[in-house]
Amino acid sequence: MDTAEEGRIYKCLFTGSVSSLLTLPLDMLSTDNLLADCLQGCFVVTCTLCAFISLVWLREQIVHGGAPIWLEHAAPPFNAAGHHQNEAPAGGNGAENVAPEPAAHPPAEDAVVGEHPEAQGEPAEEEDDDNEEEDEAGGEGAADANNGAQDDMNWNALEWDRAAEELTWERMLGLDGSLVFLEHVFWVVSLNTLFILVFAFCPYHIGHFSLVGLGFEEHVQASHFEGLITTIVGYILLAITLIICHGLATLVKFHRSRRLLGVCYIVVKVSLLVVVEIGVFPLICGWWLDICSLEMFDATLKDRELSFQSAPGTTMFLHWLVGMVYVFYFASFILLLREVLRPGVLWFLRNLNDPDFNPVQEMIHLPIYRHLRRFILSVIVFGSIVLLMLWLPIRIIKSLLPNFLPYNVMLYSDAPVSELSLELLLLQVVLPALLEQGHTRQWLKGLVRAWTVTAGYLLDLHSYLLGDQEENENSANQQVNNNQHARNNNAIPVVGEGLHAAHQAILQQGGPVGFQPYRRPLNFPVRIFLLIVFMCITLLIASLICLTLPVFAGRWLMSFWTGTAKIHELYTAACGLYVCWLTIRAVTVLVAWMPQGRRVIFQKVKEWSLMIMKTLIVAVLLAGVVPLLLGLLFELVIVAPLRVPLDQTPLFYPWQDWALGVLHAKIIAAITLMGPQWWLKTVIEQVYANGIRNIDLHYIIRKLAAPVISVLLLSLCVPYVIASGVVPLLGVTAEMQNLVHRRIYPFLLMVVVLMGILSFQVRQFKRLYEHIKNDKYLVGQRLVNYERKSGKQGTSPPPPQSSQE
Repeated sequence: MDTAEEGRIYKCLFTGSVSSLLTLPLDMLSTDNLLADCLQGCFVVTCTLCAFISLVWLREQIVHGGAPIWLEHAAPPFNAAGHHQNEAPAGGNGAENVAPEPAAHPPAEDAVVGEHPEAQGEPAEEEDDDNEEEDEAGGEGAADANNGAQDDMNWNALEWDRAAEELTWERMLGLDGSLVFLEHVFWVVSLNTLFILVFAFCPYHIGHFSLVGLGFEEHVQASHFEGLITTIVGYILLAITLIICHGLATLVKFHRSRRLLGVCYIVVKVSLLVVVEIGVFPLICGWWLDICSLEMFDATLKDRELSFQSAPGTTMFLHWLVGMVYVFYFASFILLLREVLRPGVLWFLRNLNDPDFNPVQEMIHLPIYRHLRRFILSVIVFGSIVLLMLWLPIRIIKSLLPNFLPYNVMLYSDAPVSELSLELLLLQVVLPALLEQGHTRQWLKGLVRAWTVTAGYLLDLHSYLLGDQEENENSANQQVNNNQHARNNNAIPVVGEGLHAAHQAILQQGGPVGFQPYRRPLNFPVRIFLLIVFMCITLLIASLICLTLPVFAGRWLMSFWTGTAKIHELYTAACGLYVCWLTIRAVTVLVAWMPQGRRVIFQKVKEWSLMIMKTLIVAVLLAGVVPLLLGLLFELVIVAPLRVPLDQTPLFYPWQDWALGVLHAKIIAAITLMGPQWWLKTVIEQVYANGIRNIDLHYIIRKLAAPVISVLLLSLCVPYVIASGVVPLLGVTAEMQNLVHRRIYPFLLMVVVLMGILSFQVRQFKRLYEHIKNDKYLVGQRLVNYERKSGKQGTSPPPPQSSQE
């Protein structure tokens, strides 16, 4: 009921009419649309809890990481923030990981980084030298203000502990004779209502009135996301208002008001930055990927517009998901590059493995214009890579191979396989299997290293890209001393470290820096430009191969089976990808076995053939039978009762059920591994630990496959036997037989769930009963020593005393 009340309060506030406000008490007692209001209220309460937790966590970040300088001093935020841009440690989020902000001002070849290493960074950081004395003079005041702020913002832990001790189960449930639980319900409803009023109602109506006043209401309504856009606009206007009020409070020296307004501005600023970096940036990447790949699927912008108008929420979510996958794989590739290249080459990229990585601190300390500049640079970098590796290869393929494109991804409505299930299967099964089990990461790392060595020797940049390994091994002690000297004396770094040492000093704030010196050749900027051109050509060729070779091989193999019929391109791509992987894997294995002789090769082939047969048997059971049964059970329990009326016959497609069953099996396995310890988790962990090379067929069949398949078969067969064999013997009508046959699967699921909930509640009430009984009647407990019985003595020791008095 609490959640239903929250949902009705939410609808009342956003209806905007006086009548809804007057009829709110009656609406809260009504039973109409109870389920829908409960679901909406659950969502609102979840958002409230997440917001409260986020605010508490942000408060901890401000307390432990320190508030911005402009919040402690009496300077306006837009002036003081620009003079202290390096307060936060190097960090960033997914969109900031690729923002090469200092690269917009490359230094000259003979630039001196001796006296002012900050001069190699951004122009805004040159003001640090001019204001150094002012910062030192105000350092003590800032420290005192920061300590005072921490004392003001800390709570009394003893009072909270005492309140937690008083709040017991019987008091919360009203079993101690008091009505305190009604007070808790009232406070929960009041706090959630206050949250909706402050964090949703006010920003929404501020944005709504502003958009109406500016005449943008029609454009916002055409976006199909009127509420979200209006609320974001309201938050932006609130942030601007808070900045102005903070400046006015600073001028009139209202210190408490200035600090309160500053903290509110930080909360709004961090919230907006999180929305932009996690929501807007992947969405832009997803749409840009879709636009650049239209010709690959023979689609137009008009088709995308129609799909957006028909299902705006689904379309935006899919584009956001594609953008997140793109950002994730790009960040993973950057981490792989850091393992190969010399430390310091990628000084302009954020290091996700850095222990000082804290993007929230940067959101708190750095000004808005720096985040805006990083966002624009990230969009430019990601967009350029999409153009280079997607749009340009598609244009080249259409000009060289006119009949190769477009990819066939259009399916009829009565097709046995849905396009979405295939895409999910490819993303969740095919790619992770190749990346995890196929040593693809090691191969990719080896290719990157080979390319780096080749490019380094061709352009004489081996020392810059990989470092001088031999020299490092021979003179390690000398370089350690030089690095320490460079850190202790920033005025004169080691020769050749200039560019890298300067930017490492900027990013690491003068702390320890782990970099390697390099030899700088002649015409260094020209060689770097040629390196970038060589890298772009390599990426273009790699993209051409990835877009054509797997699909071409898959189409050629599928033609032997299906002839000239068109096959969904996900089939051909997955088939070609696995064939290419198996070919490369077989070639590498044979090359590794060749020096060992023919006899060893035959022995290895025999061992591998036996292992492949065992793997095929396990794959048929765990990747074939189990997902098929799981998908069919999901179809009977969830999908068929919801989609097919009682007067129609449901149709089952085994291939689609298997594809969805694979995803369900993977999700269930992941949840099992994250859950508590029980027999299924133990068996799965043992199978993972053995791996493919040490696969134990008997153990897998006896401990994993047989129990799981038995449970699934019983879940499928027992309801069918009851509906088709037992119910007709009772002499019921045909309509009742059909009803039982169609609804027995969800009914039995509901019974099992209710039994589980009841058993859980019984155990909880037993624990509560024991707790109340011990609190009322337990006097004390006595610790009795354990004495082992002696085998030589005929008499047993006396029994121990009771553990309770």
